[in-house]
Formats: sequence, structure tokens, C-alpha cells
Amino acid sequence: MILGAVAVGIAAGYWLLPEVMGPYLNPITTTSLYLLLFGIGIDLGRQREVWGKLWSMGWKVLLLPVLVALGSLAGAALSGLILGLPFNESTAIGAGFGWYSLSGVLIAEIYHVETGALAFMTNVARELLTFLSVPLVARYIGRFSAVAPGGATTMDTTLPLITKATDADMAVIAFINGSVLSTLVPLLVPFFIHLKF
Repeated sequence: MILGAVAVGIAAGYWLLPEVMGPYLNPITTTSLYLLLFGIGIDLGRQREVWGKLWSMGWKVLLLPVLVALGSLAGAALSGLILGLPFNESTAIGAGFGWYSLSGVLIAEIYHVETGALAFMTNVARELLTFLSVPLVARYIGRFSAVAPGGATTMDTTLPLITKATDADMAVIAFINGSVLSTLVPLLVPFFIHLKF
């Protein structure tokens, strides 16, 4: 569905939508983004049992999202170096942590549309690769490692997959991981994209 929506959007932009629609796309995208964030806030607020388990686990549960964030940023910086991307662009794209709808829009609005499109496609690819890799990672590497590929998506779209590949306890940890990383995305993406080196 994700790839289909992107393909339909590209086709509509290329053949169907007139040039006159251009100025309206930014307000529509921004409004949609706010609605998405509002919906995620409601979803987080409704998960009372998850927050209870989080409280009982203590601060150590935050180590996983910190390590996932550091690994994602290091991998993005290294990939950028190999591909010839500037450090600020590659790390800002990596700081999307798989949240393609937010990272792509943020970078497009505060930096360049082309880099925003690259962030969108990169983070869509991360989510798709998560669906393919999580069962293998859980089986051959370990339960905690199965949370890492999904990044911010482990609180929503990839959570059922992680739960199926591991167990209910890992579902809570995956949810916390995704929540923390989702909170970091709107902070880290603008921070990294504005770096001057």
C-alpha cells in the first residue's frame, strides 16, 4: 500500500494535477502532519497498560532506543560518506528512524524538496526492510535485536510483526522504543539538517 500510494502520487503529480494546485500542497501536507501527530498522541494516551509496564521496568528500558538511535545515525553518516552526501543531509535522513511521513516533510519544508524526497524513500525502504528482516533477526540474532530495524515504527506499523516474531514482553519494549524514537524525530531531523559540516 505504501509503494502504491507513492506511485499514485507521482503519477497524479506528473499527469493529473495542474500547476495551479502547487501552492495548496504545502498547507495540505502540513495539516495532515498535524493530524497524524495528534492521532499518535491519542494512541499513546490510550495505552495505559503499556505505561504501567514501562514504569515497572525502570530507566534501563531507555537504553535500547538510545542504542538504536546511535546505530541509525552512525550508519547514515557512513552511508552518506560512501555515497557522497553531505553529513548534515545523511544524518538528518537517518534521524527519521523510519518515520517517513514526518522526516520527508520536515526536510522538504526546512531544507530542500529533493532531500525531503530522498528522506521519504529511504525511510519507506527502512520500514519495508523491517517487514522482511524482523523474523530472521529474531530467530538468528535475538529478541532485542529484532526491535532495532523498525526504529520509530516499532510503536505502530511494525509492532504486530515484532510481537509475533518474539513475545509480549518484547512488544512493550518495542512500543517504548518506537515512542522514544518518534519523540526524537522532530527534534533531531531539524538539528542535523542545520549543521554546517
